[in-house]
Amino acid sequence: MGRMLPERLADLPTPCLVLDLDRLERNLERMAARCRKLGVRLRPHFKTHKCVEIARLQLAAGAEGLTVATLEEAAVLQEAGIDDLTWAFPVIPPRMDEIETLAGRGSLQLVVDSTAGLEALAARGVPFRVWLEVDPGYHRSGLEATDPLLVELARRLSSHATLRFEGLLTHEGQTYHTPGREQILAAANQGRDQLLDAARRLRQQGLEVPALSLGSTPGMSVVEDLDGIDEARPGNYALYDFTQVALGSCTTAECAVTVVSSVISSSSAHAVCDAGALALSKDPGPGWRAGPAFGEVFADYDAARLDPDLRLTALSQEHGFLSRPCPVGTPLRILPNHSCLTVACWDEFLVVRGDRIVDSWTIHRRRGPTWTGPGSG
Repeated sequence: MGRMLPERLADLPTPCLVLDLDRLERNLERMAARCRKLGVRLRPHFKTHKCVEIARLQLAAGAEGLTVATLEEAAVLQEAGIDDLTWAFPVIPPRMDEIETLAGRGSLQLVVDSTAGLEALAARGVPFRVWLEVDPGYHRSGLEATDPLLVELARRLSSHATLRFEGLLTHEGQTYHTPGREQILAAANQGRDQLLDAARRLRQQGLEVPALSLGSTPGMSVVEDLDGIDEARPGNYALYDFTQVALGSCTTAECAVTVVSSVISSSSAHAVCDAGALALSKDPGPGWRAGPAFGEVFADYDAARLDPDLRLTALSQEHGFLSRPCPVGTPLRILPNHSCLTVACWDEFLVVRGDRIVDSWTIHRRRGPTWTGPGSG
């Protein structure tokens, strides 16, 4: 038997995850317009929200496909009829059967940064669409522009009988570690320039580089010049969070996701609410902030004003410790440090316009393959 949604935000049981539809729609339109102005295609990352309804809104706003972080996300989108996808993650050789199945259902573009990854794809004899990942200075995955292996893999891809070379891809993640717009801009330009340099080196070897793809929300919020770049893949911009506010990527008025909670206990030193680590994640937020904080609290959500003295200072599994006493029963609207990880704690968004609840949208957060066979029942 289905449940009835409350009509108003104030009537929601806590804790719950709330999505502000007005803010979301403005964020989607703003980034789509920014990409048009910069002359790049928009292929946003699904991992931030893991929600088919939001993906459809992104496509309607001008996105030309979606980016995913997992094979499970790709499967969800394909089942929803969205099949122009890039799995922006180095291929996992033990999962080649799933990769081949998903690639056979639609346009699933893949990423490699190693000989082993390329050989795992080549061994299948399938016309996989393949990007090579470039390290933009973030040093997570990808090959440096000067690495001879980048030329070797590009040459092998370009001449391969079945594989199709799509181009070079990067994620300038260093933009998340540089507070202030000028510092973000410098980091974004560094990532862009590393990608352009890698393409230049391949072209000097007589290799065609069909396209260049990059993307981070901080970088795309400030970058001024993407000449030579074809595609951008930001993700967090749909929802934003306190980290993006602290970086300077957005304002609190643009943050579209909050956790609604209630104070359940209070002492002379602190209060406790019903939103713990399984509601917010334990992301500590910006690394340069003094003292631990796991979420900020709005003093006035409509005015986009945070309470300067109230935040989450510690979390256990279901309890959140607040920085000062509050009366039991006090409602809280918490701005997460990291919306991507917070969303992954929940099964659904409760969607609101103003204080009116208009819908609930499923969050597709399953991980790992669906097993069949003995023991799976």
